[in-house]
Amino acid sequence: MRRFSRHYTREEANVLLPRIRTWLGRLRLLQPVFDEHARSLAPRLAQGQDLGGSRVHAWLRTWLLLRALQVEFTAREIQVRDLDRGLIDFPSLRGDREVFLCWEEGEESVEFWHELEAGIAGRSPL
Repeated sequence: MRRFSRHYTREEANVLLPRIRTWLGRLRLLQPVFDEHARSLAPRLAQGQDLGGSRVHAWLRTWLLLRALQVEFTAREIQVRDLDRGLIDFPSLRGDREVFLCWEEGEESVEFWHELEAGIAGRSPL
């Protein structure tokens, strides 16, 4: 039984890279904003205060934008392994077994693969 319903060829993964670069950039911009809102609201939430107003709305708007970007990856079954590094895994098939095509931001194209459980340490050239 396979874990993924979608499997990418190297060419299909490479076609998505411009969009993935854009999505990663947006995630990196939004995550610290979301974290800052969460930090500023956390003490009041912990005290059980009823919150509202522009701070909460900004926090929720940021969360919704982050969520929309996460859905872009999830809907395609693409794994964001490390946001800071821009490490991305695409489900793929190598023969009859599932593997990941592996790409790290800064690489021009998808050039590596690894077993599902191996992680980046198990990367091999395609």
